Amino acid sequence: MEITVKTFEELTTAELYDLLQLRSEVFVVEQDCVYQDIDGKDRKALHIIGRHENKLVAYTRCFPQGVYFEEAAIGRVVVAQPFRKYGYGHEIMKASIEAIKNRFETKSIKLSAQTYLIKFYESHGFTTTGDGYLEDGIPHIAMVTT
Repeated sequence: MEITVKTFEELTTAELYDLLQLRSEVFVVEQDCVYQDIDGKDRKALHIIGRHENKLVAYTRCFPQGVYFEEAAIGRVVVAQPFRKYGYGHEIMKASIEAIKNRFETKSIKLSAQTYLIKFYESHGFTTTGDGYLEDGIPHIAMVTT
């Protein structure tokens, strides 16, 4: 998988369309969750884009400290359904953590994890904090790393 890191301004129209389409396919259609994906925060995010044979297969968006949480943040972690068996989720997370360290000069990262993915995020150095909660009707828990 080839990974690129771009600011919102660096995204092409086609890249923006592809990432919004992937997020909609997974978070709205597959997870049957009606929510406002286009939330106005993409302009402030660093976009981590994973492509296989020029097809978008994995993606995250990252934020500097104080934009989404007090800590730097990773969100919208997604891998296209047919590509989940190849470890692309781990690759995109490693690239996201590295991008935050390099671009935002911090190791402290927070994310809002769907609870069924706790072990996945733990494998990347995150630990749960606080109580679980519902976000858009889906069980989540805050996770942090330092």
